[in-house]
Amino acid sequence: MDKLALHGGEPASPHKIPIAKPLFDEKTIKDVADVLRSGYIRQGPKTRELEERFKEKTGAGYCYAVSSGTAALHIAYLSTLKPGDEVIAPSFTFFATVSTVIYAKGRPVFADIDPDTFTIDPEDVKEKITPRTRAIAPVHLFGNAADMKTLNDLAEDHGLLIINDSAQAHGTEVDGRDIGSYDTINCYSFYPTKSMTTGEGGIVTTNDPELHRLGCLIRSHGDDARYHHVMLGLNYRMTDIAAAIGLNQLKDLDEHLRERRRNGKTLREALSKIDGLHPQKITEGVNPSYSYFSLVMDPDRYRCTRDEFMEALEAENISCAVHYPILLTKQPAITSLMKPQETPVSEAISERIFSLPMHPELTEEDLKNIVKGVEKVASHHHV
Repeated sequence: MDKLALHGGEPASPHKIPIAKPLFDEKTIKDVADVLRSGYIRQGPKTRELEERFKEKTGAGYCYAVSSGTAALHIAYLSTLKPGDEVIAPSFTFFATVSTVIYAKGRPVFADIDPDTFTIDPEDVKEKITPRTRAIAPVHLFGNAADMKTLNDLAEDHGLLIINDSAQAHGTEVDGRDIGSYDTINCYSFYPTKSMTTGEGGIVTTNDPELHRLGCLIRSHGDDARYHHVMLGLNYRMTDIAAAIGLNQLKDLDEHLRERRRNGKTLREALSKIDGLHPQKITEGVNPSYSYFSLVMDPDRYRCTRDEFMEALEAENISCAVHYPILLTKQPAITSLMKPQETPVSEAISERIFSLPMHPELTEEDLKNIVKGVEKVASHHHV
């Protein structure tokens, strides 16, 4: 057995393999400089162009850009909720999925996740529906879509809205349909670790003209003309600087998705053979975007904790991270406001999950070294 780098052995990779890597070409730098030289840097023609192209890319009817993925979710809920309305969301996700529900005067209700796909469990959603339920908020985690057929059927049966948290699902398809083309609201993030980035930024797609109208008003102080405010709103506008970056990222998205899917397939096939490690299962009918590559370890098969496993991987020059170590149902900001129901599957996953490098610039050698490093650490700690 090879000696772990943590104990003085040779690392699996001769260089550090980053877990994520935003990519910017020279054209992006030039386009940003052109916007700066133009003097028109707030929301303007570049933002409108990004909205039009993203709309075409997803097949959505309408699209508006905003300043962050959190802003996208907040506007989505402000557009659809009345005070006291309930939104069913997974407990295993980023904080903004539900903090924005609370800021829109709604009430989050937490559902558990499927232990294999890591996405919201439709059966648990069904159990959580009440007369106060207004919407279901599936999170298409790590680029893997939730079970949209079952969720849409539930929503139709109970007269509910689907508000998709697609922050990590740029280009994700369900039965050949882009997740951004679903009818109600689809919210994206352009944070640096996402499949496309504008630094900070986000975008919303919808097929509902009224929700598009409301969203455009809310993102810009509720004004339909200069200094004429027809409703309460916020400043959630995207800048043309960010939009110029986004246009170049969108241009490269298909190529980057091909590379991410190739990388994901390679890692999945290799790591699935390691006893006690289980890569995220892709939901049936989904073509994932592999925003992240995550897997869970079986604690009964290893003589170490998840964190000790990751420490050893880092020493092998394989970057790794945990998304997400603390459930929303355990967050102090949530528990100070309400007493959420337990979500045992989510809790178990949060203690066992970790993510490996996933980005378009991973080389074949990088992929081999990632697999080599994981095999090495797994072999050392395996029961």
